[in-house]
Amino acid sequence: MDKGRQGRARAAAEGSVNWPGTLLGGRPQCREDVLYRLRKRSAHELWLVIVDASASTRRHQALSDAKGFLAQLFDDAYRHRARMALLTVSGQSPAWQVQGLKAAKGLSRWLDGLGAGGGTPLLAALGEASHWLAARRQRYPAEQQRLLVITDGRLKDVEPLPRLDCPGLLVDIERGPIRLGRAKTLATGLQVDYRHIDSL
Repeated sequence: MDKGRQGRARAAAEGSVNWPGTLLGGRPQCREDVLYRLRKRSAHELWLVIVDASASTRRHQALSDAKGFLAQLFDDAYRHRARMALLTVSGQSPAWQVQGLKAAKGLSRWLDGLGAGGGTPLLAALGEASHWLAARRQRYPAEQQRLLVITDGRLKDVEPLPRLDCPGLLVDIERGPIRLGRAKTLATGLQVDYRHIDSL
């Protein structure tokens, strides 16, 4: 009774009938003898993933390594029944691939076709993500939001940065003998944790 698919059952004035609890007290003689249970649903999780697929991520198999990491992430999201939002950064402007849908195995097909090219409109993507998350918080106040940014940090400027108001992680995929190290500065500015992909 304590562990159902919808959460912990508890006594309530209305809701679905708790038949085992009711019948353990004997055959109900009146309405007051019937026990009810109210399911307490756990809050959904939303994972917002921003993927830098700009031309610079072609170097030293950076995007290829990121795709391996993303494949594992999508599998974890599917098993956790988390909702996914996916924003890609390449070309002239960011593009939404998924917005708040349940993680599905179909994401692997999108991942297989992901290639690098174009510019790095990462600041635009972060701004768009900030507005989208704020609107979603108003609609689903109990939802637990998480942010993941995958980038090599190769930007001309890392300011001004929007406020995202949710815990997050920036995964640095910069590779090669000469590293600019801007991804770490970006993570600090966004107030999210920082990890290099080699440490994952």
